[in-house]
Amino acid sequence: QVQLVESGGGLVQVGGSLRLSCAASGIIFSIYTMGWYRQAPGKERELVASITSGGSTNYADSVKGRFTISRDNAKNTVYLQMNSLKPEDTAVFYCHAERLRSSSTSVYWGRGTQVTVSS
Repeated sequence: QVQLVESGGGLVQVGGSLRLSCAASGIIFSIYTMGWYRQAPGKERELVASITSGGSTNYADSVKGRFTISRDNAKNTVYLQMNSLKPEDTAVFYCHAERLRSSSTSVYWGRGTQVTVSS
């Protein structure tokens, strides 16, 4: 059974930092592209950052220079370091795992962790 379990969310003041973690089990973690998505109230879920099995990263323009995604394949964990947080970063953050193959795609989601940035 595949599980993605997020942790590290919470309440933080504007300009503060948080580090999200996502521990994966039930998959061969090292071959998956891992990502963080977020969904704010009344808005669609959006990609925040992703990291491939080879370590290539991609960020939403709104978080470039403030957020850093990383992975530890030995711990089956992906991280999102969030600095200089803004009120508009308030959202539920979801961990995402994806493996693209020629014949199929495997996609898994975590349950989410709330991040609230107060002014």
